[in-house]
Amino acid sequence: MPGKRVLVVGDLMLDEFVWGDVSRISPEAPVPIVRVRRRESRPGGAGNVVSNVVALGGRADACGFVGRDAAGRALLGGLEAAGGGLDGVVISTAVSTTSKTRVVAHQQQVVRFDHDADHGAAPPRLLQRLRGWIETHARRYAVIVVSDYGKGVVTPELLALLARLRARHRFAYVIDPKRPNFQHYRGASLVKPNLLEASVAAGLEIGDRDTLAEAGRTLLQRWQADSILISRGEEGMTLFKGGGRARHFPTAAQEVYDVTGAGDTVLATCALALAAGGSFEEAAILANHAASVVVGKIGTATVNARELLRALTDRR
Repeated sequence: MPGKRVLVVGDLMLDEFVWGDVSRISPEAPVPIVRVRRRESRPGGAGNVVSNVVALGGRADACGFVGRDAAGRALLGGLEAAGGGLDGVVISTAVSTTSKTRVVAHQQQVVRFDHDADHGAAPPRLLQRLRGWIETHARRYAVIVVSDYGKGVVTPELLALLARLRARHRFAYVIDPKRPNFQHYRGASLVKPNLLEASVAAGLEIGDRDTLAEAGRTLLQRWQADSILISRGEEGMTLFKGGGRARHFPTAAQEVYDVTGAGDTVLATCALALAAGGSFEEAAILANHAASVVVGKIGTATVNARELLRALTDRR
């Protein structure tokens, strides 16, 4: 994995955390009073995928929109501190930066405040600028990742462009899907929906192994993908490949403290594994163990190569 170049395209966000203690309930309303001890911010959304790629030894460039606002400055600083490249980031006053603020007390999330940017209303010139940069630079990367959080950066036009570029340049292509674009994903190496997303995208309720298998087969055909990796929470993950049977991977997690950003860790690990020449099965195994590490941490966290090796060794 070390040194593999990854382009992460998608919705860049700022994750803010307010850490504190609760000792009483407010006399004004039946809500806890949190005494703030510290604050911190980290790249979230597609930015967390960038952080995870770098933590595992890869070289990651971010590609998306950031507003000229306080959250945007903090996000850019966080990406730079994490070691991510910023050449593909479009910075503009025409958009605002998405941020999520989580209040955490005694290792429990008390409340979350979301400041959602509507990038779907971004000027066409910015969307064209983003696509133009990707078309110019796509050949430089071993793998391109789409981290779609449904905020409008990932458009049907962008997905059509990436499908054409992948056919031309043959990079590995990995997608974390979201419902607004279910009908537009095409030609990926691997698509990683969770169980609910897979159920909605396939148009059937997944209740057992048979319906899970049917959903996997449907999505392989519908998305014209080489593989589908369905994350199933405490049930682990299931991998589907064209012409092959489903392969189930039970969860490797021992303790779960916080699932925030775990999907980003899975996405980053799969991308690097495929970029390094790993099989889909190897990518799934590595991602499963990476997720088992990150859910044992609080907040938007990353996994490094040493932690991943230790998790694999301990599991054996």
